[in-house]
Amino acid sequence: MSLLPSATEIAVALGLGQNLVGRSHECDYPPFVKGLPVVTSTKLEKGLTSCQIDDRVQGIVRQGLSVYEVDTALLRDLRPDLILTQSQCAVCAVTPADLEEALSEWTGTAPVLLSLAPDTLEDVWGDFAKVAEAAGLSERTSSVVDGLRRRMAGLAENRGRRIDRPSVAAIEWIDPLMAAGNWVPELIEAAGGRPLFARAGEHSPWLEWDDLIAADPELIVAMPCGYQLPKTLADLGSLVDRSGWKDLTAVRKGKVFAVDGHHYFNRPGPRLVESAELIAQLLGTSSIRAFEMGRDWMVIGGD
Repeated sequence: MSLLPSATEIAVALGLGQNLVGRSHECDYPPFVKGLPVVTSTKLEKGLTSCQIDDRVQGIVRQGLSVYEVDTALLRDLRPDLILTQSQCAVCAVTPADLEEALSEWTGTAPVLLSLAPDTLEDVWGDFAKVAEAAGLSERTSSVVDGLRRRMAGLAENRGRRIDRPSVAAIEWIDPLMAAGNWVPELIEAAGGRPLFARAGEHSPWLEWDDLIAADPELIVAMPCGYQLPKTLADLGSLVDRSGWKDLTAVRKGKVFAVDGHHYFNRPGPRLVESAELIAQLLGTSSIRAFEMGRDWMVIGGD
């Protein structure tokens, strides 16, 4: 059972798709997993803006509660041998603490609980090994991870031909403003850009508006955590309407993009390679044009 979208994709990449018996409410790729029983839900109402979501989450956390609910009865009925979850961010997905009630009253052999918490791209590759080992299939790791590494190396070869490295501001949350950290700076560097505000391996930092203006990035990519492209586009008003926005170099040159953060950048799994390839396409450092405007990305503003 996978209660984390990235872990679901890792399991499928390792050939464990047919072994999945349940999923979280956010696990939606590959498409066939949507047919699996859903054992989690969120307390956040639909249609909230990024500011409203932040307020709601902070309110829940202040009460000492979780943002998520687990259907303990269904989880027990499905009787998984292995549960994949995460301990990196209590706001992003179900954590081991959310499963305490279900596991405390388990009858028979309790499932193995594997909690993932990657900070860097290397950590993500290590998670493939952890999942494979927990499933008793360690031998599958090398072929899968080696293929992903080769694709990342291909991006590095392309960027080696370029002298310039455009500055890139990756925005993980719009209101309040947050830069994208963890593995995202590595993706930007692999694509040929120079990441601003966040360092590889460190959690995403809050970002002051004046600091964004002062840095004047050459390219801006909005990738709000958990947001698909339509939701990102609908929530950009609190960003593009602020004082000084229109004077930014990226805005004036039409180099501001919204992307599908939910399916790419926010998921530390196999599609992080595609995320780097998407950045390379936006930067113009790759000849590959695999990502469609309107589906995966959209240009914002510009003259």
